[in-house]
This record gives sequence, structure tokens and C-alpha cells, in this order.
Amino acid sequence: MDVHSSANHRQMDYNLDNMDAKHGKGLLCPEDRFDSGVDSLKEDEDLSREFGDMSMDPTEPVSEEYEPWRAAVTEDGDTLLHLSIIHEATEKAQHLIRLSYNHSFLNIQNHQRQTALHLAVITEQPQLLDQLLKAGADPLLVDNSGNTPLHIACKRGSLTCFGVITQNCQRRLTSILSAYNYSGHNCLHLASVNGYISLVESLIRLGADINAQEPCSGRTALHLAVDHQNPTLVCCLLNLGADVNCLNYGGFTPYHLTFGRHNNEIRSQLYDRTSQELRDMPDSESDDSDMEGLSEDEVYDDIKFGK
Repeated sequence: MDVHSSANHRQMDYNLDNMDAKHGKGLLCPEDRFDSGVDSLKEDEDLSREFGDMSMDPTEPVSEEYEPWRAAVTEDGDTLLHLSIIHEATEKAQHLIRLSYNHSFLNIQNHQRQTALHLAVITEQPQLLDQLLKAGADPLLVDNSGNTPLHIACKRGSLTCFGVITQNCQRRLTSILSAYNYSGHNCLHLASVNGYISLVESLIRLGADINAQEPCSGRTALHLAVDHQNPTLVCCLLNLGADVNCLNYGGFTPYHLTFGRHNNEIRSQLYDRTSQELRDMPDSESDDSDMEGLSEDEVYDDIKFGK
């Protein structure tokens, strides 16, 4: 990468070869990226010197003119703000945010399409997350998996980051809660898959559609709770008003997903609530006794979706 020089601006001594050698080169996948840079900061005593050469004076007014440091990126597409968040250089990140209030710099996406907001959630820095949102960062931008920052908070079970995002985004909350990632999951689906009961309750209280269906399979949160054999979540969703008679795209109710499974608690919770005409498997005259003696794969394989 070339960093533009200017006679009027002292530049950060930015050497990508050194950065690669010290911090690791090539962040290959979103899961790996969740932890990138955080541990290396604790071992790298020279990081502060690299950030220290940035030519920004906090006493100077914010300029609308081109600033070279805003265009500086690594070969992974990370800006100085991305790097500050990854390495938990909080003061530097706060300085950059102050200089970029309502500026498009806050929404630059790296090569994994992660914004500063995504990285603040991944590194669990709610204070920076709050400052970014108040400065105008866009919570609807998605990474290369289609995840908004709230998707990531729900996937990771971060109640603190969840609270910061939802409190700062009241006017856009409906859009955020209804957004699907590229796997066909909204925030409620992700919280359900991972068994985060508190997040499930909070999402529904905030207006998430409890019966929203995955676009790829038609499963609801209740289907997913049964799929993952989570009786506590099944009970929670039933108490919150989940529709037990909702059919996925294969024509199966949540109760149907108990066939071939051994959790009688889940089955008993759903049986009485499910309409009588929907208790038998679709296109089958068999009753529950017909399923006895069959393995789970024999019974359930045809009704697994989106796994």
C-alpha cells in the first residue's frame, strides 16, 4: 500500500511489512477475525509508536478537506480506526471518532466488509460502540456473511453490546431486527440457535417477530429450539406466544421435529398445544408408535433444513 505524503502533514510511519511481521498477515475468515490483533497488542511494545506518528491535533477543528490518514489502509483494507479498535488502542480510536463525526470514514469496510462497529462488537468494546453510533456510524451495514453488528452481538451472546446498539438505534430498530444475514438468519434466529434466553426475551420485547421464518427453510425460532433440543428455550418461546402450528416449508410443525428425538420434555410441551390435525407427520398415516425402533437419522433426516 502507498501512503500519500504531504509537506503540510506529518505522516504515520506506516510500514506494512513490519505490520505483517509483528501482527500476522492475512485475516482469512470472519471467525478468525473475531480475535485478530487483540492478543498481539499485549505482546507488542512498539504499537504505540506506530500510532503515535499520526498527524492529528485534537485541538484543531475538524477539516472537511481531504486528510491523508483517512485514506491509509492495510492490505486487508483496515483503516487506522479499524486497527485502533482491533488493538484496543482506545484513546486513539476515540480521537479518530471525534475527528470523523458524521464522516463516511466511520463506515469504511475492510476486505471482509467489517466496519468499525463490527470490530467494536467482536472485541467487546461497548464504550467505543456507543461513541461510534453517536458519531453517525451505520448499524445496518453488513459484513461478508451478511451480519450487521447486532447479528454479531446476538451470535456471541453479548448483552452489553446488544444493549448499546438497541438503545442507540430506536428509530431504525425495526429494520435491524428484521434483517437476515446470508445464511437466512435474523437476530432472533441467531440468539435461539445459540441458546441465549435473555437475548431472545429482549429481542421479542423490542418487537422482533417471534414467528419470523428462515427464508431458506421456513423454520421459526421455535423450530430451531426443538432442532437444538433446548427445552428451556422451547418453554420460553411458548410463554412468549410462539405459534406451535406454524409450518416450515416442508410442512412440518415444531412438534413434528420431536419425532425420533428422545427429549420427552419438549415433546410433552408441544403435544397438547399443537392442533390435533397437525400432530401426525405430513403425508403419513403413521402414529407415534410407528416411529419406535427407528434411528434418529431414519426418522429425522428428511426434515433437517439449513444445517
